[in-house]
Amino acid sequence: MAVRPILTVPDPLLKQVSAPVEGVDEDLRALMDDMIETMYAAPGIGLAAVQIGVPRRVIVMDLAREGEDKQPRFFVNPEILWRSEELVSCEEGCLSIPEIYDEVERPAKVRIRYLNREGETIEEECDELYSVCIQHEMDHLEGIVFIDHLSRLKRDRAVSKVKKLVRAA
Repeated sequence: MAVRPILTVPDPLLKQVSAPVEGVDEDLRALMDDMIETMYAAPGIGLAAVQIGVPRRVIVMDLAREGEDKQPRFFVNPEILWRSEELVSCEEGCLSIPEIYDEVERPAKVRIRYLNREGETIEEECDELYSVCIQHEMDHLEGIVFIDHLSRLKRDRAVSKVKKLVRAA
Protein backbone atom coordinates (compact mmCIF):
# COMPACT_ATOMS: atom_id res chain seq x y z
CA MET A 1 0.00 0.00 0.00
CA ALA A 2 1.12 3.51 -0.77
CA VAL A 3 -0.08 6.99 0.07
CA ARG A 4 -0.59 8.83 -3.20
CA PRO A 5 -0.78 12.58 -3.87
CA ILE A 6 -4.30 14.03 -3.91
CA LEU A 7 -5.18 16.34 -6.81
CA THR A 8 -6.57 19.77 -5.92
CA VAL A 9 -8.76 22.20 -7.84
CA PRO A 10 -8.41 23.48 -10.50
CA ASP A 11 -6.69 20.30 -11.82
CA PRO A 12 -8.58 19.47 -15.06
CA LEU A 13 -8.62 15.74 -14.28
CA LEU A 14 -11.09 16.47 -11.45
CA LYS A 15 -13.59 17.65 -14.12
CA GLN A 16 -13.29 14.41 -16.12
CA VAL A 17 -16.04 11.75 -16.05
CA SER A 18 -14.57 8.50 -14.69
CA ALA A 19 -14.67 5.32 -16.76
CA PRO A 20 -16.50 2.17 -15.58
CA VAL A 21 -14.42 -0.69 -14.21
CA GLU A 22 -14.59 -4.04 -16.06
CA GLY A 23 -14.40 -6.11 -12.88
CA VAL A 24 -12.77 -6.46 -9.50
CA ASP A 25 -9.32 -8.06 -9.65
CA GLU A 26 -6.05 -7.92 -7.70
CA ASP A 27 -4.90 -4.76 -9.52
CA LEU A 28 -8.13 -2.98 -8.60
CA ARG A 29 -7.86 -4.17 -4.97
CA ALA A 30 -4.29 -2.77 -4.88
CA LEU A 31 -5.65 0.58 -6.14
CA MET A 32 -8.37 0.50 -3.46
CA ASP A 33 -5.75 -0.28 -0.79
CA ASP A 34 -3.70 2.74 -1.90
CA MET A 35 -6.86 4.86 -1.91
CA ILE A 36 -7.89 3.89 1.63
CA GLU A 37 -4.33 4.47 2.90
CA THR A 38 -4.27 7.87 1.17
CA MET A 39 -7.68 8.78 2.61
CA TYR A 40 -6.64 7.83 6.17
CA ALA A 41 -3.37 9.78 5.84
CA ALA A 42 -5.11 12.94 4.59
CA PRO A 43 -7.25 12.47 6.86
CA GLY A 44 -10.68 12.13 5.27
CA ILE A 45 -13.81 9.97 5.25
CA GLY A 46 -14.16 9.39 1.50
CA LEU A 47 -12.05 9.40 -1.65
CA ALA A 48 -12.77 8.81 -5.34
CA ALA A 49 -10.06 7.28 -7.57
CA VAL A 50 -10.00 10.36 -9.81
CA GLN A 51 -8.78 12.39 -6.82
CA ILE A 52 -5.49 10.47 -6.98
CA GLY A 53 -5.31 10.78 -10.76
CA VAL A 54 -7.08 7.54 -11.74
CA PRO A 55 -10.34 8.37 -13.57
CA ARG A 56 -12.11 5.08 -12.82
CA ARG A 57 -15.44 4.56 -11.06
CA VAL A 58 -14.04 3.54 -7.65
CA ILE A 59 -14.71 5.05 -4.21
CA VAL A 60 -13.44 4.25 -0.73
CA MET A 61 -15.04 5.46 2.49
CA ASP A 62 -14.84 5.04 6.25
CA LEU A 63 -17.43 6.76 8.43
CA ALA A 64 -16.15 5.34 11.74
CA ARG A 65 -16.03 7.99 14.44
CA GLU A 66 -12.92 8.79 16.43
CA GLY A 67 -12.20 6.00 18.90
CA GLU A 68 -14.11 3.39 16.86
CA ASP A 69 -12.44 0.60 14.89
CA LYS A 70 -11.83 1.41 11.25
CA GLN A 71 -14.69 0.38 8.94
CA PRO A 72 -13.35 0.74 5.39
CA ARG A 73 -15.88 0.39 2.57
CA PHE A 74 -15.23 -0.07 -1.14
CA PHE A 75 -17.54 0.90 -4.01
CA VAL A 76 -16.91 -0.12 -7.62
CA ASN A 77 -19.16 1.27 -10.39
CA PRO A 78 -21.63 2.74 -7.87
CA GLU A 79 -24.94 4.03 -9.15
CA ILE A 80 -27.87 5.80 -7.52
CA LEU A 81 -31.12 3.92 -8.10
CA TRP A 82 -33.41 6.27 -6.14
CA ARG A 83 -33.27 9.66 -4.40
CA SER A 84 -35.67 10.87 -1.73
CA GLU A 85 -37.64 14.04 -2.34
CA GLU A 86 -36.69 15.15 1.18
CA LEU A 87 -33.53 17.25 1.15
CA VAL A 88 -30.89 17.80 3.82
CA SER A 89 -28.32 20.58 4.07
CA CYS A 90 -24.91 19.55 5.37
CA GLU A 91 -21.54 21.26 5.67
CA GLU A 92 -19.15 19.55 3.27
CA GLY A 93 -15.43 19.67 2.72
CA CYS A 94 -13.19 17.84 0.26
CA LEU A 95 -9.64 16.55 0.20
CA SER A 96 -9.28 18.10 -3.28
CA ILE A 97 -10.39 21.49 -1.92
CA PRO A 98 -8.44 21.79 1.35
CA GLU A 99 -9.64 24.11 4.11
CA ILE A 100 -12.90 25.01 2.29
CA TYR A 101 -16.24 24.07 3.85
CA ASP A 102 -19.76 25.10 2.90
CA GLU A 103 -23.38 23.99 3.07
CA VAL A 104 -24.64 21.75 0.25
CA GLU A 105 -28.22 20.56 -0.12
CA ARG A 106 -28.71 16.95 -1.25
CA PRO A 107 -31.41 14.26 -1.10
CA ALA A 108 -31.67 12.99 2.50
CA LYS A 109 -31.72 9.34 1.39
CA VAL A 110 -30.53 7.41 -1.65
CA ARG A 111 -30.64 3.80 -2.76
CA ILE A 112 -27.38 2.64 -4.37
CA ARG A 113 -26.00 -0.39 -6.18
CA TYR A 114 -22.29 -1.18 -6.47
CA LEU A 115 -19.70 -3.95 -6.50
CA ASN A 116 -17.84 -4.46 -3.23
CA ARG A 117 -14.17 -5.37 -2.77
CA GLU A 118 -14.95 -9.02 -3.59
CA GLY A 119 -16.87 -8.10 -6.76
CA GLU A 120 -20.29 -8.91 -5.27
CA THR A 121 -23.27 -6.75 -6.23
CA ILE A 122 -24.68 -4.86 -3.24
CA GLU A 123 -27.86 -2.79 -3.10
CA GLU A 124 -28.64 -0.68 -0.05
CA GLU A 125 -30.36 2.46 1.19
CA CYS A 126 -28.21 5.22 2.65
CA ASP A 127 -29.20 8.04 4.98
CA GLU A 128 -27.58 10.68 7.18
CA LEU A 129 -23.80 11.07 6.76
CA TYR A 130 -23.59 7.93 4.60
CA SER A 131 -26.05 9.42 2.10
CA VAL A 132 -24.25 12.77 1.96
CA CYS A 133 -20.80 11.19 1.64
CA ILE A 134 -21.72 8.68 -1.08
CA GLN A 135 -23.40 11.42 -3.13
CA HIS A 136 -20.37 13.69 -2.68
CA GLU A 137 -17.97 10.95 -3.80
CA MET A 138 -20.21 9.87 -6.69
CA ASP A 139 -20.22 13.48 -7.89
CA HIS A 140 -16.44 13.13 -8.31
CA LEU A 141 -17.06 10.24 -10.73
CA GLU A 142 -19.07 12.66 -12.89
CA GLY A 143 -16.42 15.41 -12.79
CA ILE A 144 -18.30 17.42 -10.15
CA VAL A 145 -16.72 18.82 -6.98
CA PHE A 146 -18.86 20.06 -4.10
CA ILE A 147 -18.11 23.72 -4.81
CA ASP A 148 -19.91 23.25 -8.15
CA HIS A 149 -23.10 23.24 -6.03
CA LEU A 150 -22.28 26.74 -4.71
CA SER A 151 -22.68 30.20 -6.23
CA ARG A 152 -20.13 31.26 -8.82
CA LEU A 153 -18.68 33.80 -6.37
CA LYS A 154 -18.15 31.21 -3.60
CA ARG A 155 -16.72 28.74 -6.13
CA ASP A 156 -14.24 31.27 -7.54
CA ARG A 157 -13.15 32.30 -4.03
CA ALA A 158 -12.61 28.65 -3.06
CA VAL A 159 -10.46 27.94 -6.13
CA SER A 160 -8.37 31.08 -5.50
CA LYS A 161 -7.81 30.11 -1.87
CA VAL A 162 -6.74 26.56 -2.82
CA LYS A 163 -4.32 27.90 -5.47
CA LYS A 164 -2.72 30.10 -2.80
CA LEU A 165 -2.46 27.17 -0.37
CA VAL A 166 -0.82 24.98 -3.02
CA ARG A 167 1.67 27.72 -3.97
CA ALA A 168 2.56 28.23 -0.29
CA ALA A 169 3.18 24.51 0.31
